[in-house]
Amino acid sequence: MFIACRPTLAVSLSTRAIKSTILYPIPSRDLSSIRRCGRDGSLLLEIARPRRPGCISEQKLFPKARRRFSSSPVALHGHLDPPKPGEELHVTFIDKDGEEHTFEVAKGDNLLDIAQANDLEMEGACGGSCACSTCHVIVESEELYDKMDEPDDDENDMLDLAFGLTETSRLGCQVKMNKELDGLRVKLPSMTRNLQASDFSGAKKA
Repeated sequence: MFIACRPTLAVSLSTRAIKSTILYPIPSRDLSSIRRCGRDGSLLLEIARPRRPGCISEQKLFPKARRRFSSSPVALHGHLDPPKPGEELHVTFIDKDGEEHTFEVAKGDNLLDIAQANDLEMEGACGGSCACSTCHVIVESEELYDKMDEPDDDENDMLDLAFGLTETSRLGCQVKMNKELDGLRVKLPSMTRNLQASDFSGAKKA
């Protein structure tokens, strides 16, 4: 007596490829069970007894599909490219102890990335998405402060949560260097308050 595997289709979830099985006659005494197994849902035949010469193996009937993996480049916070010769801009950070740190940076670099690239104590808990106040800085010069782009509503909302807020406070992640800001000096506050926008989402819904 023979049992035949009916033609069927097996779909591999890993490769999304459709594979067709073939009709093979297999003696019933060599077949213990038919089951579905594997993460891709392929139909496999379990042979209970040792296979004799000429017996079809499940590997030949249904070869295992290889999983393919891909990786995405990791975003490095605080990674900066050096400025081109002749295009250097200068910014000075004054830390909590009053020590000054001056750096040459490129146009478009923001203060949060500059601070983190140079191991200054600026947290940036939200990763620079303008959703916290931990990159709060105080601009020394009102003249340079007025040359900056106006803070938007999101930044103003976060600045309201900042410790030691002043008239020239900004979020470091939102201040990008340009020629007009060359020579900028900013102070780091004596402490930061790690409150994020997500902390208030539940209260607003309520």
